[in-house]
Amino acid sequence: MLDEKVIYDLTTFTHLDYPDHLACIVWFSGCNMRCDYCYNKDIVFSKTGKYSYNYVIDFLKSRQNLLDGVVLSGGEATSHNLIEFCKEIKKLGFKIKLDTNGTNPLHVDELINLNLLDYVALDYKAPKEKFTQITHSNKYDEFSDTLEMLIKSDIDFEVRTTLHRDLLDENDINNIASDLQKRGYN
Repeated sequence: MLDEKVIYDLTTFTHLDYPDHLACIVWFSGCNMRCDYCYNKDIVFSKTGKYSYNYVIDFLKSRQNLLDGVVLSGGEATSHNLIEFCKEIKKLGFKIKLDTNGTNPLHVDELINLNLLDYVALDYKAPKEKFTQITHSNKYDEFSDTLEMLIKSDIDFEVRTTLHRDLLDENDINNIASDLQKRGYN
């Protein structure tokens, strides 16, 4: 399983993508959405990766005591089985941040329950009434389940959105903010 080539690319250093941590970014191939504003279309439409999990693990072994964490991004990282990979990352002493669209709540919940994640960045793509139009998916309920689960959990997380003036207006952003407030997101 760790020989599987599902990783599209590896950014070897970032100080921006994991708050207060020096990290690398693992970009997973493929995504279950087709967001109109996506800036990673090459990754999203890629059917295979260039690198294996083991390639990244070998890289991380050379970065122990130099990097603090690993960002799992994409595409959509939770479209892949992350458990064994995350276990190997944790054995090396790194923290793990997951960037996700939230459409695989059971996988995210399992990763949290196994203490394999330290931080989650959840993308709130659009308010419910525009979600399918913007993401070209019918996954709002799954996203909503992930958001609820994160709010009830003890894990550090943030909810974020992409501002695109041709797709989301002020009312949409206010609807997102109102929904988050109603759910108890601080």
